[in-house]
Amino acid sequence: MSFIVIKLKHIIFAALIIAVIPLIYFSAAKTVSVFKVNGREVPIYSVERDDNKIAVTFDCAWNDEDIDAILDTLDKYNCKATFFVVGDWVEKYPEALRKISERGHEVGNHSYNHADYTKLSAAAITADLDKCDALIKEVTGINPYLMRAPSGGYNDTVVKAVEESGRLYIQWSVDSIDYGDADPQSIYDRSVKKTEAGDIILLHNGTKSTANVLPKILEALECKYEFATISELIYRDNYIIDNNGRQFQK
Repeated sequence: MSFIVIKLKHIIFAALIIAVIPLIYFSAAKTVSVFKVNGREVPIYSVERDDNKIAVTFDCAWNDEDIDAILDTLDKYNCKATFFVVGDWVEKYPEALRKISERGHEVGNHSYNHADYTKLSAAAITADLDKCDALIKEVTGINPYLMRAPSGGYNDTVVKAVEESGRLYIQWSVDSIDYGDADPQSIYDRSVKKTEAGDIILLHNGTKSTANVLPKILEALECKYEFATISELIYRDNYIIDNNGRQFQK
């Protein structure tokens, strides 16, 4: 009789183990969009890849005078980029955004009017992002899920608000520093010399030199890398982010 009881205990224990293992597995496979490092939430800066993809991105907050030149250059090098646009820029230049979208480029949210998100509440951040999204959708018919905070400024409140609204926060790992009086050679050097697979390059429209140096940048990069939009570069599920903001597939 005792032998039967022991066997039943073993069977029950085994059944519990079998039931728990899938729960552990699926819990581990759950999407992780941020990783706490020393108590701080971080967004995606770059992506660990087993291929040679990189992403070229533009922040659009100023004028639209160079949009045609930028788009023509991107077409020439078969580069689909991701444009993070400010809402009031969309209000001023809807035709520029329409061209960006119609020529196959990805569009992300860069806030409504470039406010400092680190000084806003979670509710205010979400409302601001929603306002910009509505403008983008009105012009393109697309509701973006990617965002980049003004000046790349973030704290826990910013990242959590973005995540809880169903968006992904995208930073950059290569900064061209192409605004102001930046000279073309410096922009080129910063955009090309340290770029590696999985990197996200930050450029801007409406600058003095970006459109002019862009052909040289893309010509150098296409020899080593495959251009991708952010959506093509990142992992949408089953990933982790390390303390440098680098995304890894589990």
